[in-house]
Amino acid sequence: MVRLRFGGIVNFTQRVVRRSALLSRTLLGLVLLSALLLVHAVVVENIAAPTSWLWRLRLLDLQSATDLLVATGAAALARAQYARTVRPAIGGIGRVVPDLAPDRLAWSFQVTNAAQDVAVVTDLSYGLLLAPAEPGGPPDTLSWTDRAEIDRRLIERELVRHEDFWLSLMGVGRPLPAQGTAFVGWFTEEAMRVIVELYVRIQVVDRVGDVHERIFPCLRGADRAPRNPSPLLN
Repeated sequence: MVRLRFGGIVNFTQRVVRRSALLSRTLLGLVLLSALLLVHAVVVENIAAPTSWLWRLRLLDLQSATDLLVATGAAALARAQYARTVRPAIGGIGRVVPDLAPDRLAWSFQVTNAAQDVAVVTDLSYGLLLAPAEPGGPPDTLSWTDRAEIDRRLIERELVRHEDFWLSLMGVGRPLPAQGTAFVGWFTEEAMRVIVELYVRIQVVDRVGDVHERIFPCLRGADRAPRNPSPLLN
């Protein structure tokens, strides 16, 4: 959790924002129902002469109710273990690279999936913080928007797309392959004089239907006056 200089709090850790209702909540509901049936069976077995219709009603015998609870509990545990196995591991890589901006070095940023299973992008939004247009001007505020709005705001500050910056067309439905990367964008020294920070908020869905979210500050640790490319690291 990081509090921004311009106000607000951003959580940069990966988190689950929504679990699959069919594969998670329904299964947990079955576990709860099985537990209630077991309690009912225990009460029925231990009341010699039940006076209430509720306890005269026999839904399951004790053995069947126990077996049902064990089965649904095992299914819920197996689902949780499998969800952990296919859980995406979303990270980010920033480095100085040549051959992107015309005749200049640029800071580039990529999103990676270091897990062993594919994830699919379900939502992508950006948050842009710009330096004041005039000395002593009011600080910028963070709000989430789309790529087109980011382009518009940067062009208003006299930055040229394809020359000073570029944001990828990565959008909803794009798969992030296992051990793969997705390019977010690049920024030259001129662009980084204007941009204080560009945040990318990405949501992906895994194989079991759980939705994960992570927010990246694309220019954190950036070399804002690049003179040499970053070394290639394995």
